[in-house]
Amino acid sequence: MNQGDVIVRCPQCGTKNRIPAWKTGTKARCGRCHAPLPSELFTSSQARPVKVTDSNFRQEVLGYPGPVLVDFWAPWCGACSMVAPVLEELAGEFSGRVKIAKLNVDENPVMSSHYGIRSIPSLIFFKNGAMVNTVTGALPKEELRRRIQSVL
Repeated sequence: MNQGDVIVRCPQCGTKNRIPAWKTGTKARCGRCHAPLPSELFTSSQARPVKVTDSNFRQEVLGYPGPVLVDFWAPWCGACSMVAPVLEELAGEFSGRVKIAKLNVDENPVMSSHYGIRSIPSLIFFKNGAMVNTVTGALPKEELRRRIQSVL
């Protein structure tokens, strides 16, 4: 199970269903009886940024069938600490439409080097596995929202 996925019990038949994080906020059906699953059981408030690493980057970001925003950050970075709660809010707001991921540059030097990260926070937007935009530094929430919407 990936980080951010939600387990929802079907109210009709009682079967446990795994709802991927990127599908929260959309219509889902039970895998067993095909009854609709009430969206309030897996609302966007449960959506959070996904932790990515050098080893799962290809699967979580490049293999994702839609837009992904990757935050390249470090725990000692003050600006990264300012951006983190904004990304938490935006992950809930754009749940089901955009995956927001976080990659710690200190623990994952391969991907950081591959994408030429020299300053943090660096935010890279991907769409269907291709890099489409880059932002360096802490931006206000409204500006980040606008950038995400432009990728949609």
